Amino acid sequence: MRSIDLGKGGFQFMSPLQIEKNIRLFENEYLSRFNKLPEMTNEELVSFLAQSHVEFILIHPFREGNGRISRLLMDFLCSKAGNGTLDYSLWDEHKDFYFKSIQAGVNKNYQHIERLVRDIIK
Repeated sequence: MRSIDLGKGGFQFMSPLQIEKNIRLFENEYLSRFNKLPEMTNEELVSFLAQSHVEFILIHPFREGNGRISRLLMDFLCSKAGNGTLDYSLWDEHKDFYFKSIQAGVNKNYQHIERLVRDIIK
């Protein structure tokens, strides 16, 4: 777990003092719904994946590898839902929009990241 303050491109991630509490909240809000993923409609799945991705990135629990782990987690969740893994090349091509979508999630505005998820889900 990260024990130092960390930011990227002028954006500060969650204080390390808040990580443990917020990881527990993340587990309760998102990971606890793992077995319900196959029952979700496509739009419910898009919202779930988008929100869980943003919330994990905002917590940013590790010094390195948060992006890779968050994508691996999305692939795992998406596979459980029966949709297989995702192709993130579109996100890589539009990094600025992706970063702004993550930042919008601070205010629980998930519409932009939902658009990105919708664009890559099979």
